[in-house]
Amino acid sequence: MQIVFQDPFGSLSPRMTIEQIIAEGLGVHGVEPGRNRREMVSEIMVEVGLNPETMHRYPHEFSGGQRQRIAIARAMILRPKLVVLDEPTSALDMTVQVQIVDLLRGLQQKYGLAFLFISHDLRVVRAMSHQIMVMRAGEVIEQGSASDIFERPKSDYTRTLLKAAFPDRDP
Repeated sequence: MQIVFQDPFGSLSPRMTIEQIIAEGLGVHGVEPGRNRREMVSEIMVEVGLNPETMHRYPHEFSGGQRQRIAIARAMILRPKLVVLDEPTSALDMTVQVQIVDLLRGLQQKYGLAFLFISHDLRVVRAMSHQIMVMRAGEVIEQGSASDIFERPKSDYTRTLLKAAFPDRDP
């Protein structure tokens, strides 16, 4: 299991290069000790849409979307089965959000990943989720398939959330 945090800038050490950040888990978990780590970092950087020639740089030298790709690479280099994504697109502009959602979907398909996707952005939730759990104050209000929740919400709270997110539609 790995996690991708909401704020990639805050979750990436400013004292480490991108190569060090992405490779750090390999040593901690003893993943593929015989393989060249720089090569592994390079491969995952390409996979998430980053130029491997930038691996010597530091987090502050990248845009928000690039930093989120670095955080995704750090998680994916360990080949997890489950990735917890805590508001991974909230700090990004709409164009970059779409790119990150597309990247995550591609990785999910390619590696058969399970995502636990935490978000307040119902548009992104709709794009990413198969199953949804609606929570309020730490309590589960409603859960079910994405289509059931979005098309036939059972609780007033869920209907209110959907109306706020999609004001032109009648849930």
